[in-house]
Parts: sequence; structure tokens; C-alpha cells
Amino acid sequence: MKIFTDLASVSIDRGRSAVTIGKFDGVHAGHRAVIRQLLDVAARNDLSSVVVTFDRHPLDLLAPGNCPATLVGTERKLELLSSTGVEAALVVAFDRPFADQTPEEFVSRILVDALHAKVVLVGRDFRFGVRGTGDVDALRRLGKENDFTVELIEDVRLEDDRRVSSTWIRELLRDGDVEGAAGLLEHTPTVRGVVVHGAARGRELGFPTANLSPESQGLIPADGVYAGWLTDQGVRYRAAISVGNNPTFTGVPQKQVEAFVLDQDIDLYDHVVDVEFTHRIRGMVKYTGVGPLIEQMNDDVQQVRRLLA
Repeated sequence: MKIFTDLASVSIDRGRSAVTIGKFDGVHAGHRAVIRQLLDVAARNDLSSVVVTFDRHPLDLLAPGNCPATLVGTERKLELLSSTGVEAALVVAFDRPFADQTPEEFVSRILVDALHAKVVLVGRDFRFGVRGTGDVDALRRLGKENDFTVELIEDVRLEDDRRVSSTWIRELLRDGDVEGAAGLLEHTPTVRGVVVHGAARGRELGFPTANLSPESQGLIPADGVYAGWLTDQGVRYRAAISVGNNPTFTGVPQKQVEAFVLDQDIDLYDHVVDVEFTHRIRGMVKYTGVGPLIEQMNDDVQQVRRLLA
């Protein structure tokens, strides 16, 4: 997949393109359905398939106090988009000049001049331009003026008729339901970060852990102990993962992610790793002493072995 981060660098292989636009946070099942439709339209019309997305959530600029936590960082989002088969992604810097564009300027600069759009796929609630003044009807009008058509994308809904959305996935992760979140994502919830030095309590207890930096990317699930995987430099290891502040000890920062890699003693310090959450084993519990904690940790590891066998 080609990745463009400025309009001047955009090159379209087949001259005209089929384009869809959105945040694509998590690249979940709903997004993947949109991209399948995009690929189908592109193939039928001999067009390049292009996704337009943003370097951050628009609310990070427009209403920071209301901006939700992102499910994945930009790097991970682009990896997931690449896995769908889309040919190109344009990552737009959502800054003040971009937010202040009129609908006409957005269409002219991005869809027409940069991407040479022939077909644009959007949802019914699509808004664009300064203060969201452009809607689907405006896009269709501008399409007629600029030789592109607009196709509506229907929401992906499950049996209970709830729309698959990043908001729903955030709710599941905040409840610790990583399996439910994975079902909506169509991939495993993952946090990416640099391994940093911790207090070394895990090593003292016989369970040395890789501690992720607080600046890690990806939405961390609810406090608790999880089964999952740690990936370092393309190698995937089974791991027991602790999320939280470990209430048995004082002075531990909130929302710490620690991964104990099973059956391996490897130096991960300063490595950028992915930590995947596949199953929640239990919530976080305060123990009366180190002995009961070690006993519980041994049990946690055995559960991880069974779940990931």
C-alpha cells in the first residue's frame, strides 16, 4: 500500500480513483466492509482504491475535552489498512487550516486535484468542510460539477441491530471484554509501546515482566490479568499480561501494562513491542502478602498455557 502524507506527493496508478474517507480508528469490521465495497467499485471501474484518513481524531483539535481515546495509533492503523488490500492511503494532518476549509475547497484540493476521484463512497452521516457544513447532498452537487459520483455506504449491524462502531469497541475494552472487542475488530486488541525499566518486582517474584511506556499507543483494556501475545521484531511469544496498578504494592503508577513472556528470558529493554490481549483471566485483586500473590501468579500462567495451547 502506498502511503501519502502530503497532497503534493500523491500519485494515482490508474489516473482516476475510488475514494472513501473516515477516521478508521481500529479498522474494525464496519470499516472492512466499507473497504470491500471500495475495492469492488475500483475493480469494476478500473480505478485506484484510496482511503483518506487523519493523523489524529478530529476532536483532538476541535473539542479536546470530548476526544475519545483512540483504539490504535496511526502506524498500526496504516498496517491494518494495508492488510485489507487497498492500494493507497492519504493521511491528512487534521490541523486548523484543514478544519477551516470550505466544502468546496475540500473537494477541489483533495478529491479532485490530488486524488482525481471518479467515485466517492461515504456514509449517510458524512460531514466535511468547516464546522461540518458539507453533507452528502452537498457532496453529490459538487460531484456533478467535478465529474465524480457519490455512493452511500450502509452501516454494518449485528443481529441485535447495533451498529459496529469504535465507540462500542471502546465500551467492551473498558469492561475488559477483549474477546468481544476482537469479534468487532476482526483482529486482536493490541497495544504498542517501548519496553522501559520498572521497579523489578516481577523479577524478584520470579516473573520478570516487560513494562510498556505510559506513552504506548492503543486503548488499554480494563485492569486485570490477561492471556495474550508479545511480538518483538517479528517473533511472537505467549504472555501473561497484567494491566493496572497492582494493588498489593504501593507506589505503582496507574494503568501499567506488564507482560510476562512464558518460557523465555529475553532482553526487551528499549524494544518497541506489540502486546495482544486474547482472553481476560481475572480482575485485579489486592493480596495479603507476597506468598498468596505468587500462588495466584502461578495459577494465572497455567491458565495462559491452556488458553494459548
